Amino acid sequence: MSSIRLYILGSLAQRGEMHGHQLRLLAEEEHVHLWTDISVGALYGAIKRLAAEGLIDVVRVEREGNFPERQIYEISDGGREALAGLRLEQLSTLTFRSDPFDLALTRLDGDRLDDVPHIVEGRIRALEVLLEETEEANFRALPYLTISETFAMEHREHRIRSELDWLRGLLARVPDIVADEQRRNAWGRPPLPTKSHSHHTVHAVPASDQPIDPNHHTVTPPGKASTHV
Repeated sequence: MSSIRLYILGSLAQRGEMHGHQLRLLAEEEHVHLWTDISVGALYGAIKRLAAEGLIDVVRVEREGNFPERQIYEISDGGREALAGLRLEQLSTLTFRSDPFDLALTRLDGDRLDDVPHIVEGRIRALEVLLEETEEANFRALPYLTISETFAMEHREHRIRSELDWLRGLLARVPDIVADEQRRNAWGRPPLPTKSHSHHTVHAVPASDQPIDPNHHTVTPPGKASTHV
């Protein structure tokens, strides 16, 4: 939800007053669904919530021809403060989400090990298509992008290429994985643990040293105190 709030507040701060349909057209023009976690269809609901919170204000109502009346929004002072916090949060937080594929890879069906190479090959083909589509979309958009927007769009390309490199390496080792699984299934798995780690002595630590979500890590900007988001 932070992303869509940042998009609306940031767009109003950069572009000035807009109505909801203009924000939607801007999101479609920028293809935000390709390089963010924003759903274009969710914009109208998010606009209403931001207005209810006082982060954006209705400055006037307009009507063009036979079209319904449209409320024109601008970012409020409170919205600018919220935007500054959102920018810092999103720029400072590293997000590496766990892929369910990894868990499934460690829980293979011993009776269907022959399917593994075909599954990995299918993922590779799908990502190759996605990379090609992303490269084409970025190439078309390139003449209209700022330098920062260019880097943001290229980020997706680099992530897809990295995933492809990893999958190709995995595919090369699939015969070893299958042989290892067959051997373990034939010999039996290691015995189950008998003691709970919860019985271990835990020493109190300062709040700043408490474990954090493995999917979210915060980079501390120069001159700022470290915080976990």
